[in-house]
Amino acid sequence: MNATEAFASADAHAAPGAPGRKLRVVVLTPIWPNEHEPLLGPYNVLQLGKLRDRIDVEVLCAVPWFPMAARTGQPARAAMLAGLPDRADVQGMPTRYLRQLYLPRLGLPIAVPLLGASLAPHLGVVRRADVVLATWAYPHGCAAVAVAEALGKPAVVKVHGSDVNVIAKHPAARLVMSQLLPRARAMVTMSRALGDELALVGVPRDRIHLVQNGVDTAVFHARDRAEARRGLGLPADALLVLFVGSLKREKGVCDLLQAFAEVRATRPRARLVLLGEGPARADVEAARATLGEALHAPGGVPAAVVADWLAACDVFTLPSWMEGQPNVVLEALACGRPVVGSRVGGIPDALEDLEAGMLVPAQDPAALAAALGAALEKRWDVDAVRRSAPGSWDESADALWQVIRGAHAAHVMHDRPR
Repeated sequence: MNATEAFASADAHAAPGAPGRKLRVVVLTPIWPNEHEPLLGPYNVLQLGKLRDRIDVEVLCAVPWFPMAARTGQPARAAMLAGLPDRADVQGMPTRYLRQLYLPRLGLPIAVPLLGASLAPHLGVVRRADVVLATWAYPHGCAAVAVAEALGKPAVVKVHGSDVNVIAKHPAARLVMSQLLPRARAMVTMSRALGDELALVGVPRDRIHLVQNGVDTAVFHARDRAEARRGLGLPADALLVLFVGSLKREKGVCDLLQAFAEVRATRPRARLVLLGEGPARADVEAARATLGEALHAPGGVPAAVVADWLAACDVFTLPSWMEGQPNVVLEALACGRPVVGSRVGGIPDALEDLEAGMLVPAQDPAALAAALGAALEKRWDVDAVRRSAPGSWDESADALWQVIRGAHAAHVMHDRPR
């Protein structure tokens, strides 16, 4: 029996009398919108939303739960999310909010069994599924593999960046990941660098699949810079550098502030815009004292507003210390805007074409300042930059579908008892 025959056999076996029905996929993820965090995980929503004509999807969104958080207000995020409803509809996808028990600062080594216990009320959903898809390696991917094995289901785990680049460096987490992730039917990465890290954890190379994120081309596309600036009330002659992401040191925000001060010293028309929120907000406010109106940090904004700022900017920058495949870099390229990014994670994958941007070492403000200055002086070809952008979300979703479909077929052929 080949893979195609196995897939057809799986449909017929799982649904007697209804051959060819959609696969049922349950998604376990901590990266999914809720009423308090409506902008969380847009890439997951976009990618899975494109698959609704091929799969029946149900989402188990894991949100942190800690006893008494609602009364005490601590931990803060757990307290904020304590009042979420049990269920919601997220862009047509049924979502259950799974209360994930955790122990702040202490629970990493036992996060998988804690999540497994938290999954107990939802096992019926998993039993009905043909495939379990997790979109974060630890503890969610590891728990998905363990639960899927116990229920005789194939597991697919999609990794994003910090789950592999940061959490996997913790000895206790790495031990669990090395035991469970190699048993997933398939692993999905957004960059080659993440695939290399998975191989070091023991995942067989033939189970690691590169599926790049897509871009919503209806929102992110080349537009007239002068018109965008008029809409945002910006000077036509400004030299505008844009950053979009969490305001935290690991995203290179403090490096960027230091580098931009150097850029500004020789280019008085230079301006820096930071879109996002995070723990480095105090550093941003401190920098504003010296940079004045040259620094603008309005906080987090919806995708359509990000697109306005991308259209208005001269250069986009992401000087992160570590990354998966940052979607905002892909969106900048789709808008025809060059990128100055650090040589980490999936950023070099996106900037292989030298006509699309420049790479600098991470945590090197001097190199970043030099690159930003050079990028602001260079005349970039908008069409050349756009050609380096990835495909649409339809293409990305199709690639993920092939992995899910293949994992199910392989499970039928090799794993499921005859």
